[in-house]
Formats: sequence, C-alpha cells, structure tokens
Amino acid sequence: MQEIKVEESGKRIDAYLASVTDLSRTKIEKLLKDDTILVNDKSVKASYKVVDGDIITIDDYEEEIMDAIPENIPLDIVYEDDDVIVVNKANGMVVHPAPGNMHGTLVNALLYHFNNLSTVNGNMRPGIVHRIDAYTTGLLMVAKNDYAHNFLADELSKKETERIYIALVDGIINNTSGTIDAPIGRDIKDRKKMAVTDKNAKEAITHFTVLKRFKNHTLIELKLETGRTHQIRVHMNYIGHPVTNDPVYGNHKLFDETGQCLHAKTIGFTHPKTLKWMHFESELPKCFTDILNRDDL
Repeated sequence: MQEIKVEESGKRIDAYLASVTDLSRTKIEKLLKDDTILVNDKSVKASYKVVDGDIITIDDYEEEIMDAIPENIPLDIVYEDDDVIVVNKANGMVVHPAPGNMHGTLVNALLYHFNNLSTVNGNMRPGIVHRIDAYTTGLLMVAKNDYAHNFLADELSKKETERIYIALVDGIINNTSGTIDAPIGRDIKDRKKMAVTDKNAKEAITHFTVLKRFKNHTLIELKLETGRTHQIRVHMNYIGHPVTNDPVYGNHKLFDETGQCLHAKTIGFTHPKTLKWMHFESELPKCFTDILNRDDL
C-alpha cells in the first residue's frame, strides 16, 4: 500500500495523483471507482478536490499487462444489434480476464464472436458495462461501441436501469417484502470480500419480495436500486438470510449442485440510439431448478 500526504489544495485528485505518481488519469479514475484509492479512508470521485493534509492511500493492485484473447466459447445471445448485446451468462463463467485467470471468460468468448466491442474499460474488459459474479447466472448487457457504453453506464449511475434477480436464501423470511438500505464497502478484515460497513462505503439499496417459502429456505425476487460489488449476497447475509450455496458469504455449501442460487432474471434499459425501452427476461437455469425441486428444501 502506498500512502501520500497532500501538501496543496484545490486540485482534482486525478490531476494531483497524475502529477505525483506514474499513474495515468484514466488508471487513477479506474482505481477510484474500484475503491483502491481512498482519501482519509473514504471513497471519492475523480472530481474530488484535494485539501492540504489529506491522506491518500493506494492499495495494492494488479496491472493489466496482457490483452484478452478470442476463444471459441458458446454464448447464449438473447439480443444483438449494432450497439448492444444482451447475453444470458452461464453458471461458473467469469465475466472478464484477470492476471492468473486469462481464459474461459465471457470477454474471451465475446472477442471471438463479435468484431466490435467498446474500449472504455480497456483491453481486459472490452464491451463490459457491468458485471455479475461467476456463479451468478443470467442477463448481462454488453456495449459494441464507446457511445453505447457511456450511455448505458450513465443510465446505470442514475439508477434508471432495471435489474431484477431471483434468489433462494437460507431460512424463512416472515415479511412479504422489504428494503435493505445499508452501505457496502471492502471488508476491513478480508480485502477480497465486501461487507456492510460505515468505512469506505457507498450507498447500497436492495428491495425484495417473497415468492415462496419452503421448510428451511425462501425464494425471493430482488430489485437492485444500486449496483455494488456482491450487493445481493452481502445484503442477504447481513439480514441473516444468505444466498443458498454461496461459498463466500453463506454459512456453508448445502447442496452438491454447482453455483449459488442467484439468477439475473430481468434487465431493462434505454437503447442508446433509438431511445426505446428494452426489456429482457430469462428462465432459471437447470443448476437452480434442480435445487428447487429437491424434497429436502
């Protein structure tokens, strides 16, 4: 971890760090979004203006030193035009490559099947506007050009994108519906995990509705108002009902079937060019329904 004490005021943090480190402003902005760079242990935007005495910490990060390569991996394409792709992501597929995991990802497959993808997020994440976890299944929107990418990302930031999930959680939820409004940030004890915390945290809001109660589990529908890393998994664990089969935030893996019981069922967004509302839905995958059909649920 690198620590920098600011000795001037009034300059944007991206410009300030670019002048005192070897990082580019683009890289700085990305690290700020990932909460790798903090100011006085808090998240800030690239437009934040530094103040004399601020303590800036830059956590350790991995450099993107390689380009993702095309790989002939089958994809379930729900929709495609000149600007947007909607993919129904399979269970176990990581969204983008990273050092140590360069192959078999959604990006590798996209590069093989499509000639044009947005470049906003660099060589390792072409086309990727948002992510879902490897063992979360369901719908993901992909941008074919930078205009579409920026348009969709802006709509996401304004909380105008519709994202509805289905999850099976441990235990019985007695309320018919509810809202979890609890900020999420890096777990101070384990930097690989997220947690509900008041440190380095961002607003996170999840709405849920109970669909069915089993003997020891509850099937719920969730609507995201924000899109924090692992948001649903962290929030459900926070209220004592972790996503079933979640290997990180759950109590333990209950069933042999691969994957946590979390599916991105619905996605809705404004088309970047036509400005028409686009709405897509997907069925629960077999790995999820196999668990729902068990007699010991």
